[in-house]
Parts: sequence; C-alpha cells; structure tokens
Amino acid sequence: MKRFASLLKPVAELPMLLAAVTLFVLMLLTFSDVVMRSVFSAPIEAATELTRIAMAVIVFSALPVISGKAQHIIVDLLDPVFNRLGVARVLEGLITLICGVLLFWPANRASDLAERARSYGDLTEYLSIPTFYIAWFIALMTLVSAVAMAVRGLITLFKPSLLRGENA
Repeated sequence: MKRFASLLKPVAELPMLLAAVTLFVLMLLTFSDVVMRSVFSAPIEAATELTRIAMAVIVFSALPVISGKAQHIIVDLLDPVFNRLGVARVLEGLITLICGVLLFWPANRASDLAERARSYGDLTEYLSIPTFYIAWFIALMTLVSAVAMAVRGLITLFKPSLLRGENA
C-alpha cells in the first residue's frame, strides 16, 4: 500500500500543476487586458469569458488534491470535546466518507449538464468554445474528488496508520 501511495504522489501533483499554469495564464491575461484597456483603449473582448473558464479550471483542478489530503477549511470548535470522548477519528472518517459519497450527486449532475450542453451545441459568446468541454472537466474532477474523499474516509476509519506521517 505504501508503494501505491508513492506512485500516486506524482499523479496527484498533475492537477496542481494544471491549476498553477492556469493561474499564471490568467495573470498574464489580466495584465494584458489592463494594459490594452488603459494604453490603447482596446480591451481584450474575450477576457471575461477566458477568466470564467480559467477560474473553473483552477478550482476544479485543485479540488481532488485538497479532498484527498483533507486540506479543506474546517471549523474545529467541538474537537476538544470529541477528543476527550475518543471518537474524533471515527467522526472524522464518517464525515469524510459521507461527504465523498455525497459528492457523487453533483458529479452526476454536472455530467448531465455537460451532455445537455453538447446536445444543444452550446458555445461561449466570443470564442465559440463548446461549453460541454469545461462541464465535462468539472464533472470528472468532482467525481475524482468524490472518490478521493470516500477512500480517505475509509482509510481514516479502518487503517489510519496509512495517514500517519502524511505530508501537507
């Protein structure tokens, strides 16, 4: 299992690399749009469209990695109580597993919407990019996030030793 985890680590970095590259491209786009708008009074017409797509790519690329590493924002007001009762690990595992299972619904819904956009031939306004590409990307990354959370929840419940020494 440790060997599988070591093989999975480089694969988990790919979505974060995609998010980082997309963020860099978004930065260049924003800078260029500001310069074009201010200096030449000629903004980049498709900047809003590309920004929306880039934001979706950034968020949904990072989601599976954040889900798999349990790096979500949390509110731990009741953790001291659950630690004293000795149920913190079980509760964390159950909540993570339930959240992972619940994520299958939005993944399924996103795939339905992607298929609908494909069948209608929906295109973006300026660049005429088929919208189903980004919708399928969202569906796929949400599905990967669901699997990552469900697996993490099961590991937390049944084999927590696999998570010890985990790098952040």
